[in-house]
Amino acid sequence: MNEMPSSSNGGQPASPQVPSQQPGVAGSSAAVQNDNASMTQLRKFTYAGLGVLVVLLLAQWWATQREIGNLREDMAQRLRSGESVSTETKLVAKSLQDSTKELQAKVNVLESRQTEAQSQQLALEQLYQELSRNRDDWALAEIEQVLSTAGQQLQLAGNVQGAVIALQNADNRLSRTDKPQFIIIRRAIAKDLERLKALPVVDLTGIALRLDSIIGQIDAMPLLSDEKPALPATQPKPSRRAEKNAAASPTGKGNGNSDWIADLEDKWHSWTNEMWTEIRQLIRVRNVESPDALLLSPTQAYYARENLKLRLLNARLALLTRNEPAFRSDLNAAQDVIAKYFDTRARQTQTTQALLRQVQASNLSIEMPTLSESLNAVRNYKAKP
Repeated sequence: MNEMPSSSNGGQPASPQVPSQQPGVAGSSAAVQNDNASMTQLRKFTYAGLGVLVVLLLAQWWATQREIGNLREDMAQRLRSGESVSTETKLVAKSLQDSTKELQAKVNVLESRQTEAQSQQLALEQLYQELSRNRDDWALAEIEQVLSTAGQQLQLAGNVQGAVIALQNADNRLSRTDKPQFIIIRRAIAKDLERLKALPVVDLTGIALRLDSIIGQIDAMPLLSDEKPALPATQPKPSRRAEKNAAASPTGKGNGNSDWIADLEDKWHSWTNEMWTEIRQLIRVRNVESPDALLLSPTQAYYARENLKLRLLNARLALLTRNEPAFRSDLNAAQDVIAKYFDTRARQTQTTQALLRQVQASNLSIEMPTLSESLNAVRNYKAKP
């Protein structure tokens, strides 16, 4: 008899045996797939993180570059402002240095003048002390000072009248003392008075007034560049038609057949006359020594007048200081300017030139005498023991 094989599980029927290797292979492949998926996800996350990191780094780099550019621009602007401030500071410092130098120069001048004033004051005090010893010595010292000042004015400014007044006052002062010792001094003063009164009189005031009158007429003098062509005064001519009609009949009625010919001739002659008149106004022929005088602009014309005024003012100053070479030079230069830039055919210009010739004819070369004889007489008397 055949017996059923016994099972180890207590008599239950045995299940079919599956090879042990199949479940392990399936599990390992699933695990590999899971690992691959996880690795793929990890790589994606890694790449995403790297991309974000790169973007962040690029953003940070861009922001850094922008801040660096702003800083550079700000720094450049501050450097420019610093340079401008430094330049202004240098200019201010230079102006302060110049002002300081000017002030120092003025202080030095004031100090020198103060020193001179102190020395003069000391000299005057000594002089007063010496003159206080005697009334006559005081009077002689005063006369000497007056004569010395008058002599300086006579030589520098040609003040003849002031020198005459000073000599007369000195003679009156000496006449009050009524001392015979002063006769020599009064005789010397009388000789100097005679020489001064014998001098020819120069009317400086009159010449200066003539120069002022010339300066006042400069603005009214026409320039060569101001000249405009004058319109010719033409008389209206009778038409050819009227002439023919008047010649044809005494009553002034002409032939009707020749009217259109006369009209055509009238128009032709009218047009030719107008064209000739226009051409004569456009073209003018004139001889001018300096062609630039005709091309002066309004500004140049203004400066030409002002330069002429300055020349005459310099001549007036030279006249008052009796500087005859400068006086003659300025007057000659003024005449040259008038002849070069102004219209010498105009009546105003001719009048001005005539006045200038009168002023040029004035004689200023008068040799002024000195008051040395009177001063020597006073000093010799004071030097006597």
